[in-house]
Amino acid sequence: MKTRSTNYISLEFLSRSANEAFARGAVACFAAQLDPTLEELGDIKTAVSEAVTNAIVHAYPDALGRIALRARVLEGDVLEITVRDWGRGIADVEQARQPLYTTGGEERSGMGFTIMESFMDKLSVRSAQGKGTRVTMRRRIQPRRPLK
Repeated sequence: MKTRSTNYISLEFLSRSANEAFARGAVACFAAQLDPTLEELGDIKTAVSEAVTNAIVHAYPDALGRIALRARVLEGDVLEITVRDWGRGIADVEQARQPLYTTGGEERSGMGFTIMESFMDKLSVRSAQGKGTRVTMRRRIQPRRPLK
């Protein structure tokens, strides 16, 4: 069943680490229309950071590539964020989703997917070796009660 969006943004950028902050900020600005709390906004920004950093570090370890980010507001105050790359892909998605598993060397924590999953309501990862990875995350923003 398709979920209808009421608004969206779509961005594409190079896999430069400087663009991670841009992606995080762009999604935060877009999400503001849902009036999230600072905690919700922080969670969203952290999840976006992890998804984009994974694409930068793992999809394109030896070269620059492109990353696409799409954010949508779905019915029911749900924010959906998709981060896609056309890089190396993930050989075993289930293994990659295990805490502490990394292919990025000693300096990487291996907690990216675990962090995304803990800060979002839903996480889906699709990948094919040599074709890239698509990470889709959803988070419902709780409507706030008006102050009395």
